[in-house]
Amino acid sequence: MHAITINEPGGPESLVWSEVPDPVPGEGEVLVEVVAGAVNRADVMQRQGFYDPPPGASPYPGLECSGRIAALGSGVAGWAVGDEVCALLAGGGYAEKVCVPAGQLLPVPDGMDLVTAAALPEVTATVWSNVFMVAHLRPGETLLVHGGGSGIGTMAVQLAKAVGARVAVTAGSQEKLERCRELGADILIDYRRQDFVEELDKVTGGVGADVILDILGAKYLARNVAALAVNGRLVVIGLQGGRKAELDLGTLLTKRAAVLATSLRARPLQEKAAIVAAVREHVWPLIAGGRVRAVVDRTLPMRDAAQAHRILEESSHVGKILLTT
Repeated sequence: MHAITINEPGGPESLVWSEVPDPVPGEGEVLVEVVAGAVNRADVMQRQGFYDPPPGASPYPGLECSGRIAALGSGVAGWAVGDEVCALLAGGGYAEKVCVPAGQLLPVPDGMDLVTAAALPEVTATVWSNVFMVAHLRPGETLLVHGGGSGIGTMAVQLAKAVGARVAVTAGSQEKLERCRELGADILIDYRRQDFVEELDKVTGGVGADVILDILGAKYLARNVAALAVNGRLVVIGLQGGRKAELDLGTLLTKRAAVLATSLRARPLQEKAAIVAAVREHVWPLIAGGRVRAVVDRTLPMRDAAQAHRILEESSHVGKILLTT
């Protein structure tokens, strides 16, 4: 088969469409013939040499895919050769074939085409696990989403609105903010021109956000804590703004607030399976019913993964960038 390999850490040109050995499914795994994969920030970090795959995972980038089951490993039940699926991966999505633990498979939602389904697994698993399973966002609460125009951001807006929350987003352009409004966002903050702490304070009457979903890490830590409501929950899922920052514990104690940090890729299989099962139970009906949709910016051939990475790093996109085999 062919896959995108990383000859050495570096820029997008490090991504090379290469012939590699076919994977063989082990116990509890299925072999998926990939139709499409999706591009994530973690793929960029892996390409740069900052985010190695977990032990035992495929060395090729790609944290999600869609396709058809080509073979079943021993001990797999509930799936059949030919089933159309999408999957959460620890790696290997930038390839023509990939082995997937059966617990990380999802059926393609009713009414959705197979290519578009590749945009769903990572964002739905990330948002549902963090916003709802970890931070326990409830109806009537306010969620602040940083990077509202990203794949995770566009999904977080929709899922929060679907459960009856109020949603604030930050984004770097009016175009992205307008797209977030179309998805249901109530409070639109241009982080290039506005201070999100001040804007949120104005709109909420000084209450703040009950839950904040953050991808910046250190850069936003102090301001995120300042923006939290009493009993608020800050969930850090990315480090685009650095790893280390000073935390004012006094403010945190006064607000009885929590700072939570999670990742998805390196979790044990049973934890990933539980998240995927929760996504299938809670999110898939919303997609099938038309209340939540995949937001796809564009689709490129997988051999052009380097161009997809350039687009992602420019941050001009809204939603997901897909790669087709």
